[in-house]
Amino acid sequence: MNQENTYQPIFGSTEASENVILHKLRQHPVDATLAYRLVKDQLIDEGNARQNMATFCQTYMEPEAQKLMAETFEKNAIDKSEYPSTAAIEEACVNIIGDLWNVPDSKKMIGTSTVGSSEACMLGGMAMKFKWRKEAEARGIDLNKQKPNLIISSGYQVCWEKFCVYWDIEMRTVPMDDTHMSIDVDRVMDYVDEYTIGIVGILGITYTGKYDDIKALNDKVEAFNQETGRELGIHVDGASGAMFAPFVFPDLEWDFRLKNVVSINTSGHKYGLVYPGVGWILWRDRHFLPEELIFNVSYLGGEMPTMAINFSRSASQILGQYYNFYRYGFEGYRAIHLRTQKVAMKIAKAIESFGIFEIYNDGENLPIVCYRLKDNVDVKWNLYDLADRLQMKGWQVPAYPLPEDLDNIEIQRFVCRGDFGMNMADALIEDIRTAIGELDKANVSMHANEAPHSQGFTH
Repeated sequence: MNQENTYQPIFGSTEASENVILHKLRQHPVDATLAYRLVKDQLIDEGNARQNMATFCQTYMEPEAQKLMAETFEKNAIDKSEYPSTAAIEEACVNIIGDLWNVPDSKKMIGTSTVGSSEACMLGGMAMKFKWRKEAEARGIDLNKQKPNLIISSGYQVCWEKFCVYWDIEMRTVPMDDTHMSIDVDRVMDYVDEYTIGIVGILGITYTGKYDDIKALNDKVEAFNQETGRELGIHVDGASGAMFAPFVFPDLEWDFRLKNVVSINTSGHKYGLVYPGVGWILWRDRHFLPEELIFNVSYLGGEMPTMAINFSRSASQILGQYYNFYRYGFEGYRAIHLRTQKVAMKIAKAIESFGIFEIYNDGENLPIVCYRLKDNVDVKWNLYDLADRLQMKGWQVPAYPLPEDLDNIEIQRFVCRGDFGMNMADALIEDIRTAIGELDKANVSMHANEAPHSQGFTH
């Protein structure tokens, strides 16, 4: 913006008459206020994140947390020698999480922050692969005979598919069925052979919110290890549940209390209540993280160990996580999660009261509500139509088929997060009631002849 039009009204400017989405850099700068206004306006049709019922990712933090994070955007988390207090805070977070997950010996534990759970899952998988390779060589296994493999429920999150593709691993999926809406523990060991690097248990399946029975899985693995002399381990993908279960179900055994759980990951930006961009992974003992995956890097005048895949990134999310830990304490987290659970269960009860839905998850184990239309129900609309109606009120609600062997079943899911209060739940329930009434009177379904597909994001 040149000097002549500096004081022009924003919407009387030349830039306001142009497309904000550029295909190459403009030649001259734009006034900062004008740039802010026009870029922000470009996002205006994306909807309200607080009404996004598809995402697990946190959509609210306290103003003080936002201020702290905004003031630390410029800190590079990898510069531990330059920012020693930030490094100490990251280590404190690891220690706090280790305590929540009942690590048996904090001195032997090792862990790190990551860019969300996906990077953490990659690290957990790599550690299992490298450890398996060393043990397989010692047992005289021909490493080139076949691919190593990983065992996981068919309800896996896509990051595990990425891991298997990137690191040349065969993914062996244990199908879910109506009886086992999580991993079928009675069948899981049928998939294990000499080339199995490990088993992944999921504490909060993306599709339904169900927990795998990690304790029963641990017992199966223990029996296998006793019989074979192997050291097959379990990695728990706790992206959703690992920052929820410790506060709401402290007696549930899924974590490092179980001998064969060797590593756990979580998303700090889900039920850790931090804005997107932070995850965590811990190993119960350095023994389960091969030394070749720990790098001592000389950087900006200091030596530091690093095990993350990513290098430079802002420390602001780590500091946001610590703010929450410091601010809420155990009882604060517990109060937020119990209230969120109560909200989810209220929504589930309301949906069940309509009489046309079958509930798959009522929000008790994780604040997720998912359901399907009952068989032979007398309506001329489907869940995709309901999603469309709700979106008219701003609610972003996914509808999608379940994974393999259950992909003929279409379900809908609401994720209740820490910022979803009872007043918002009441508004959502009323909007669902109105939408069903409108659909019952409608003459046309936009989706009647479509095959099952994903509509909205399942994250």
